Amino acid sequence: MLSARYRFRWLFEHGAPRLLLRTQAWRGDPFGKLTGSADGLRDPYPFIEEIRRRGPLVPNPIGFSTADYEVIRTILRDDRWGVFTIDGVRMPQAAHQLIRDAPIPPNPAEAPSMLLTDPPVHTRLRRSVQSAFTPYAIARLRTRVEAVTTELLEALPANGTADLIHGYAAQLPVAIISEMLGFPDESRAEFLEWGDRITALLDIGVSWKQWSAAVESQMGMDGYLDRHIAELRRAPGEDILSSLVTAGDLDDHELKGTASLLMGAGFETTVNLIGNGVHQLLAHPEQLALVRANPALWPQAVEEILRFDSPVRITARMALSDTEIAGRALPAGTVVVMSVSGANRDPKVFDDPNTFDVNRANAKDHLGFSNGIHVCLGAALARMEGAYALRSLFDTFPDLSIEGPAEYRQLVNLYGFSRLPVRLGQRANARV
Repeated sequence: MLSARYRFRWLFEHGAPRLLLRTQAWRGDPFGKLTGSADGLRDPYPFIEEIRRRGPLVPNPIGFSTADYEVIRTILRDDRWGVFTIDGVRMPQAAHQLIRDAPIPPNPAEAPSMLLTDPPVHTRLRRSVQSAFTPYAIARLRTRVEAVTTELLEALPANGTADLIHGYAAQLPVAIISEMLGFPDESRAEFLEWGDRITALLDIGVSWKQWSAAVESQMGMDGYLDRHIAELRRAPGEDILSSLVTAGDLDDHELKGTASLLMGAGFETTVNLIGNGVHQLLAHPEQLALVRANPALWPQAVEEILRFDSPVRITARMALSDTEIAGRALPAGTVVVMSVSGANRDPKVFDDPNTFDVNRANAKDHLGFSNGIHVCLGAALARMEGAYALRSLFDTFPDLSIEGPAEYRQLVNLYGFSRLPVRLGQRANARV
């Protein structure tokens, strides 16, 4: 049970923004509707298009919103813009002190997470782990991805029903990233539970129930990481975390922050990619028929899934100095909230952007993995896992179909399913 001081932290970080966004939604503001309404969770695109119609930079309660591809890409690649954290919010010093008095262990949503640091700290942290995500390293992981996928497909009940998220889409990435970090197989179930809750820390305006569960899960993971890192110091393995521990370049706080980020980023995006991909392919059977007829299209289909149903919907940056964007002069400290989903459906970049098309020539231009120095470190791994998992699933169960209503995660930023019930049908190799 979290103490009262954590309620104060939630109030400043999420409770007050939650109320503000809901108020703005009630007033008809498109940014408020996008981030503070049930309609925005179900279908964000009408509100994204309203923002787009109002111009490349639209005022909102904390700064500006944009759904413009070129504006977003420019900001992400410009070193005059930095990450936006709670430390950059103007509020009484007493509020900042209340937040410091309710600490959360190292997690993906605050420094020293690479997501929330700027150079030179970001450069040092990213350099420490980038060797694990080189093309050579990803190629070596493919054999393991294939083996885990086969095990998962064999465990699914032929001619039965299953929740494809918990039974398949989540199991593959958590198995791979766990092995990369040296976690034993028996820890997977615990990490799945923690990971499912901790992602709320990366969202905006979440409820006290969601946030407190996320914090308690992060505390549980922190204790686990303390024990795991101590064990790796005694007996290091061949995994990336062992390499970081033995290199000695990161302190324990940074080690745990990096491990938590890799666990979260290496898990969440891929789960949503697979789940969203299954849903869109079944909703567009003519597109599924195209990739089945030409398996070489699977990597292209993954890019279109990432464009059409971006697993990450929004991100934000703060101007580090006086600057200009889209013809508007902006002072230092200006915050721009960027709709990644909007950029990926910008008609100036993507023809007929609201059509799902696995043959789209420039689908890979999407910003689903961000851009610039914060481009997703594990993008190549997620692409490989997604393409292999989707192809293998539909090859094994060609009659796969949705069975009952799917359930979306109740998060503004991370877009995907919490539950995706399917009827699997007969296995292809069992047909007469």
